Amino acid sequence: MSETEDAGGVPITIYTRKDCSLCVAARETVERVAADAGVDIDLDMVDVDEDPDLAAEYGERVPYVFVDGHPSFKYEVDERELRLKLRSAT
Repeated sequence: MSETEDAGGVPITIYTRKDCSLCVAARETVERVAADAGVDIDLDMVDVDEDPDLAAEYGERVPYVFVDGHPSFKYEVDERELRLKLRSAT
């Protein structure tokens, strides 16, 4: 199941799973950096365990973050790099 917020901003997809502390940290970092940068985002949280193909593709390699359709971060989100990616996508 996916959860979408703030439709119309820079699309960000975070592939995640339940009980994933790195996934929670990634989401918090994305939301905080976007807010600090004044960039609207369209955040989609995708639980890989709800789709066998995604579970096979990502396995334990979550969170996996796509910014504006491009694979950008795995496991941890680099704040400086995210800020640059958000600015280039606007």
